[in-house]
Order: sequence, then structure tokens, then C-alpha cells
Amino acid sequence: MIIIKDKIKAFIFDLDGVITDTAKYHYLGWKRLAEEEGIDFSKEDNEELRGVSRRKSLEILLDGREVSEEEKEEMMERKNGYYQEFINEITEEDLLPGIKEIIMELRKRNFKLAVASSSRNAKPVIKNLGVGDIFDTISDGHSVNNAKPAPDIFLHTAEKLEVAPESCVVIEDAKAGIVAALRANMIAVGIGPDARVGKAHYRYDQVKDIELEEILG
Repeated sequence: MIIIKDKIKAFIFDLDGVITDTAKYHYLGWKRLAEEEGIDFSKEDNEELRGVSRRKSLEILLDGREVSEEEKEEMMERKNGYYQEFINEITEEDLLPGIKEIIMELRKRNFKLAVASSSRNAKPVIKNLGVGDIFDTISDGHSVNNAKPAPDIFLHTAEKLEVAPESCVVIEDAKAGIVAALRANMIAVGIGPDARVGKAHYRYDQVKDIELEEILG
């Protein structure tokens, strides 16, 4: 796509790995479930779950094991219960370095701001972080049927913001999220190693490294 920088109207942020690091809590939740089910699960295995839905994560964890739909639902609820125990302790101290300064600067410049996360717990996490009032809208795992890498959640968010997709910048740390942003015809900013987010239009190692002037021109 051709990036027209003066057409940028909105910034859409992923949650995990961009605003805060809840990935460690997801890992601990899945790890506990895996141990209870007799499944080997490492931090390396957890990387495969980055940015994908709860159901897809469970399917990856089960690795072909035959279980009923009822059992899957129970496992997802069990894992979510463990995760919620952890995120209830989240505070503003858990914001990633640099993120609040970025969103406050964008708000000062009158850009529309949103969160678009595959997590069904995005809203309580944002509230606990103390930044809920800064965002115009929050889309989560309840908002659309098709999770990333489908573009649905970003297109849904753009519609709620009343901004054209090509006028949106997406900040993501997951491969699935970058693919989703590109499929939505949005400007993609990747946080993390080139191997994971290298297809983004812009890439930075960490959130605090983001250069708004490079993106905005």
C-alpha cells in the first residue's frame, strides 16, 4: 500500500506486549492447565500462542488430542480463571516503558485512539492499568467472530472510530496481528524481532523505541 502520512487519523494498539506484558500471565495460565492435563508446555511453545484466540491457543496446546467440545469449553474457562487471578493484581505500574507517553502525545495531537486485542479480558486489564479513559474504544475477543490473523477486529475498530482503514496505524507485537493489520489495509508498526514482525511497515525493538515523527512524517 502507498502510505499517505497526512491522512493518518487513528492509532490502534494491541494489548499484550504493546501496552502491558500480560503474556507472562497467559503463559502461567496455560502452563498450569497443561500440567493438570499431563501436557509438556514450555516458554518456547507459548510463543506459538502469541496473538491468537483462546480457542486456537487451546487447539495448539492439545496438538491433535481428541477432546469433546464440552471438555474444550471447560479447559478454556479453567485457564481463564487462572489468568484472571493474575491480572486482578495489575496496576499502572505494569504499563510498558514509554507507552503512556506515546498515547498521551497522540491524544494531545487529537488522533483517535483504540485498543484491539484478541483477549476477552482486555477491558478489565485496561481499566486496572488506569488508562481506560484515554481510549475512544476497546475491541476485544467478544467483538468479532474471526480472530487475528483475520482483519476483522481491526476493521471493526476502524468502523467504531469512524475512520477509514487506510487512515489507521496499528501497533502490534505478534505476527498474527501484523498480518491482520496488513489484510485490513492499515499501516503496521511491529514491536519485536524482525523474524516475528518484519513484514510491518515500521519495526522497533521495544515500545519505548517508537519514533512517532518517523511514522507521521
